[in-house]
Amino acid sequence: MSADSTPDPGIPAESGRPGTRGRSKGHRRKPRDKRHRGMKIMAWTAAGIVVLGGTGAGYLYFKLNGNIESVDIDQVLGTDRPEKVDNGSENILVLGSDTRAGGNKDLGGGSDDGSARSDTAMIVHVYEGHKKASVVSIPRDTLIDRPECADTEGGTHPAANGVMFNSAYATGGAACAVKTVESLTDLRMDHYLEVDFSGFQKLIDELGGVEVTTTEHIRDPDSHLDLPAGTHRLDGEQALGLVRTRHGVGDGSDLGRIQLQQAFIKALVRQVNEVGVFTSPKKLYSLADSATKAVTTDSDLGSVNSLMSYANGLKGIGPSNMHMITMPVQYDPADGNRVLPLKDKAQLVWDALRNDKPIPKSATQDTATGEATGVVTR
Repeated sequence: MSADSTPDPGIPAESGRPGTRGRSKGHRRKPRDKRHRGMKIMAWTAAGIVVLGGTGAGYLYFKLNGNIESVDIDQVLGTDRPEKVDNGSENILVLGSDTRAGGNKDLGGGSDDGSARSDTAMIVHVYEGHKKASVVSIPRDTLIDRPECADTEGGTHPAANGVMFNSAYATGGAACAVKTVESLTDLRMDHYLEVDFSGFQKLIDELGGVEVTTTEHIRDPDSHLDLPAGTHRLDGEQALGLVRTRHGVGDGSDLGRIQLQQAFIKALVRQVNEVGVFTSPKKLYSLADSATKAVTTDSDLGSVNSLMSYANGLKGIGPSNMHMITMPVQYDPADGNRVLPLKDKAQLVWDALRNDKPIPKSATQDTATGEATGVVTR
């Protein structure tokens, strides 16, 4: 895989298990599903821009506090979960839903059928000391075995085999998505956060846009994007189009889109640092108001005070301290529109995060990539 990784020559590459579905030779082809999907900003980035700094006014605090929606993941999941690792590290599951409800319908396209699926899933591992992080994207088209899970309404959903990863959120909401990720990785998710289409767009506009450089012309009518090769300052609508596009770059798969998203996130983190949101109370409040309206968190982060405290501990992580990969996968031999986990290689990733170690280079060698590396740079 062409994403950055941390070398560890002592761990050899292992072959993945292709699963039981493949009876014919597969090949890469562009997925037929042209529904637009959104992208959810990284947890600590969204949290970082809600820091109140020196504003401190009681009215502003209560207004922002009232903006935040939260989900009590711990109560729903109970005790049948991986144990917390007491080594100073933390795992944050960042999910996004592709709901078409409300203001998201015009941005996301497609019909509002009342359902939602997780469009983008990222495990953000913050290392001890909170000075660096690894981010592992889980492709939504990954075929997995979903465990039995409960939802926040008290319902229980039976286990299912060979289903798409993003169906977990559609089945049982945030709690089922967390349960599925923990089952897949055997890692405890300490926090959860998501942000919607319109929230993402507003955040980018509040920041004054994000500067990126494209090394080739990206044209995708489905995501309303037309970016010639060169340097651009993307507004919210353009940024949303960039992180949604899949047919305009690489091999047309979700893996290529993930590579664009990861490159954009690094540019976004740099932009947050450069605009001085932590030193300008006016800018800070404007961003905080937009961010707190856009995000849904776990109950532990469901207040301004909690987000302030958590974000203050993460401000030191910049683009150069972020290691971003995609979960090791291969294209499904039976359906080129789907991918299968390379379990042995993926295990190297989960073991590294569990032990608060860098992800070894061998974990991402010879895996499906999406072929969009370097199309977007900072």
